[in-house]
Amino acid sequence: MTTTATATGTVAGFDQVIKSYAGVRAVDGLTLELHPGETVALLGPNGAGKSTTLDLLLGLKHADSGSVRVFGTSPREAIVAGRVGAMLQSGGLMDEVTVGELVKLACDLHPKPYRAADVLARAGITQLADRRVGKLSGGQEQRVRFALATAGDSDLIVLDEPTTGMDVSARQAFWATMREQADQGRTVLFATHYLEEADAIADRVLVLHRGRLLADGTAAEIKAKAGARRIAFDLAGPVDEAALRALPFLTSIDVSGHTVRIQSADADATVHALYGLGLHPRNLEVAGLGLEQAFVAITAAEEARTA
Repeated sequence: MTTTATATGTVAGFDQVIKSYAGVRAVDGLTLELHPGETVALLGPNGAGKSTTLDLLLGLKHADSGSVRVFGTSPREAIVAGRVGAMLQSGGLMDEVTVGELVKLACDLHPKPYRAADVLARAGITQLADRRVGKLSGGQEQRVRFALATAGDSDLIVLDEPTTGMDVSARQAFWATMREQADQGRTVLFATHYLEEADAIADRVLVLHRGRLLADGTAAEIKAKAGARRIAFDLAGPVDEAALRALPFLTSIDVSGHTVRIQSADADATVHALYGLGLHPRNLEVAGLGLEQAFVAITAAEEARTA
């Protein structure tokens, strides 16, 4: 399979995009670009504007102001040309047809179609070809949606919570396939609440909050942006939680029995003060935040700033 995506240039761009509902801004001045071959994770808490952003990119909604361009044209023109494939949570599948019939229809409608048998195989659903769509499990439905999104030679693949309902092995197979798509020059944009997937899969992570872009970078850069580090240790005797909460540079603390987990903006100073209390921590570990903790820290800081 080949792709028509070029090695340079902009796949899609948002320029100061605003979209409101009943006076509430779901997308607020969003500016960003997507480039060929990138695998991009779109993260954000509920209500952050992720679904609206994807809808704008796919031409399902129109911006109140600003512009959205896909391959230099409007989203609708890019989709009609077959340059965009999408896997969305919303929208029903045709329950009364078979999986094979539905995939063949998607291939027949695509301007640059693949063979239906190849699409079924790539999605791991060849054995489901004769089953009616209405008889599928949730994870199987997701794989059918993926097949429909990749029925032809599209340059941009947009995925909304693609692995919801899939078991671990199906998720691993799915992401291996998506990595192949990116390696062939396609751009993959996916929204997910599985932050470990974003950490492992994405070349680039976008963090949205109340329609604004809070962070844009690699997973490592997002973790560094959070600033804090994790400190974990055990205490042999009674835990004086009040004394621990007085340690410098704490951003959060969790005490479970004799185990203490801390996030600190200056781990060295916090650990030094910990020993200054006369405590003798055992199994002391200091590490950077995972993507999930960094995501929580970044969004919490923004909540505090705008409160």
